[in-house]
Amino acid sequence: MACASAPAPPAPAPRVDRRRCRDLPVTAARFIDQARAEALGRLNIQTVGDLLYHIPFRYLDLSTVSRIKDAAIGSDLTVVGTVREIQVKKPRPRLNIVEVAIVDEGGALLGVWFNQPWVSSHFKEGDVVALSGKVEFSFGMKQMRSPFYEKLASTADAGGLARGRVLPVHRTTEGLTTVWLRRLVAAAVDDYSDIADHLPASFRVAHGLVPLSRALRDIHFPPTLEAARAARRRLAYDEVLLLQLYMAKRRHAHMHGRAGIAHTVNGPLKAALDKMPPTLTGDQQRAVAEILADMSSAPPMNRLLLGDVGTGKTLVATHALAAAADSGGQAAMMAPTEVLAAQYAEKVGPQLTSLGVSWELLTGSTSAAKRRDALARIGDGSTSVVFGTHALLEKGVAFDRLTLAIVDEQHRFGVEQRLGLRSKGEAADLLVMTATPIPRSLALTLYGDLATSYLRERPHSAAGVTTHLTTIAASGKAHAAVRKAVKAGRQAYVVCAVVEESDIAEVRAATREATRLQNEVFPDLKVGLLTGRMRPAEKAATMQRFREGSIDVLVATTVIEVGVDVTNATVMLIENAERFGLAQLHQLRGRVGRGGHPGEVWLVSDARSREARERLAVLERTSDGFVLAEHDLRIRGEGQLLGDKQHGLPDFRIASLAEDIGLIELARKDAGALIERDPELDDPLHAPLLYELRRMFAEAWEWVSAG
Repeated sequence: MACASAPAPPAPAPRVDRRRCRDLPVTAARFIDQARAEALGRLNIQTVGDLLYHIPFRYLDLSTVSRIKDAAIGSDLTVVGTVREIQVKKPRPRLNIVEVAIVDEGGALLGVWFNQPWVSSHFKEGDVVALSGKVEFSFGMKQMRSPFYEKLASTADAGGLARGRVLPVHRTTEGLTTVWLRRLVAAAVDDYSDIADHLPASFRVAHGLVPLSRALRDIHFPPTLEAARAARRRLAYDEVLLLQLYMAKRRHAHMHGRAGIAHTVNGPLKAALDKMPPTLTGDQQRAVAEILADMSSAPPMNRLLLGDVGTGKTLVATHALAAAADSGGQAAMMAPTEVLAAQYAEKVGPQLTSLGVSWELLTGSTSAAKRRDALARIGDGSTSVVFGTHALLEKGVAFDRLTLAIVDEQHRFGVEQRLGLRSKGEAADLLVMTATPIPRSLALTLYGDLATSYLRERPHSAAGVTTHLTTIAASGKAHAAVRKAVKAGRQAYVVCAVVEESDIAEVRAATREATRLQNEVFPDLKVGLLTGRMRPAEKAATMQRFREGSIDVLVATTVIEVGVDVTNATVMLIENAERFGLAQLHQLRGRVGRGGHPGEVWLVSDARSREARERLAVLERTSDGFVLAEHDLRIRGEGQLLGDKQHGLPDFRIASLAEDIGLIELARKDAGALIERDPELDDPLHAPLLYELRRMFAEAWEWVSAG
């Protein structure tokens, strides 16, 4: 059914500098008083630009409305009809159901909303409405569950449909109807969308991108869905290109104009390490070759070692440490926790000692006397390798000749911390590592300034892990697996989501769970507790007791998620598994099955939603962390990618890591080539891009420009 448009709006506002107008307060736009400005503020719309870029999250394509009788079961579509009946039902105390029956000339369909009783007040009999959603069949009638709905009374719409028959649906908030928000956006598009395009014409032609002003119009009021898709592609490319330009500028600033260290990568220490077990896997050999090639060249290395759980990134890093020592330089390896830093010292330290390489461990809990002596040895160069935590960043830590900085679990540090360690040497090489598999699109976004080496292949000595999904009621099977493992001389973990009791009754606190397991489930076993809130000395003592076998079952929070390596631990039970992301669960299960004995992981969950159960079931089907990361991205979305920890970089508004990997790779290539040709963007043709970069990144751009 066609919808009449509202009367023509007042004449457009006087012309202003349309590039700068995006920074005007939103109250500068037509029809926006203080009350509407406050409502828009709840949507994070503070400026005219925010309003222009508040893009629709879906569209109602009224040019292809289906008749109800032709609406196929299982299809996602739009129907238009007249409200015939409205019912509010309450079959159970905590369940409200709103049913709205609509009819057209050929059939009837029921819109159904659960526990949204206010929906009933939005309809009255005789209203003409559009319902959009998935068509289902239940109780002898076609239905849509929680469909999007829009009134189509002849005077209700405020100008949106006058532009075409594809109706945009913007996210709104209390006090601001979809119709009114559409009207505000329409006025802003009329007055402010005619912006000079910052993208060089050569880019637009090469990639088939529509002009900016057209994209801003068509993203909100497209004549067709194809036009909306073309507009979104242009605006998404803009976002990723600007971010990749920033990353390329940062990469260029670090690699050019600095006298780096050309390390010796085939010296005696590296040769001796090559002869020591274990033998490198194919992936490890490639990663070592890539890292050493970077270290042997003059420009400073900027490389990310991205390894799946159990693929041996520590061994790869050890080869880099040996090359630094062969070159007469010093190396620092920074970990996010004292547990992990100590483990690196215990695991890598003996190898270095056997090679004649001196090393130190420096953390926040290092005693004053030991710290004083360690700092003296680091300062005069008699210590070659230092393992540590954030303590390495303190001003009192001064190196004689730091040539290699390694930062483990990079996502737990900010950019300034990463570069802060590197800055303790003169153009030191930088290797950042993570055992958290992340999708390629996210790697290119978060670590766009780094070259990447991947580790997917696990050493053949590891026996692997089997994952089981079970309920709390059936967790006796998991307890039996723990008991069986301990009887065979092995050990187990029980992982809880929180340390103390929370307001969420379903979550078992680690302290309470340790007591329960010791008293009720495993009274004959030795149960220990490890949490992030314990003092460093307590954590270290607990881990030592677990390694020595004095603890059979270690109840822990996610403090054990990264790097903890006790090969005798073969069983893990994870409580309330639905509260963890797939990547985190994959990290946790990587703590077992690391040696010659196979591991078992039991995911205990009473999650009721089908989505949560299906998400956990993926862990039963695959052990490939990169496959899981892609799956997690599709289900959960990227969330807040960049923020304070990334030195003020913005979140994506339009681009999607799950959908736009092609655009991200294209923009990375374009940005790299552009910065290589014109590092400072001095060419007048690039002045509009430079303006956008300075506007988008503000202080961060000045920071990276300073190198």
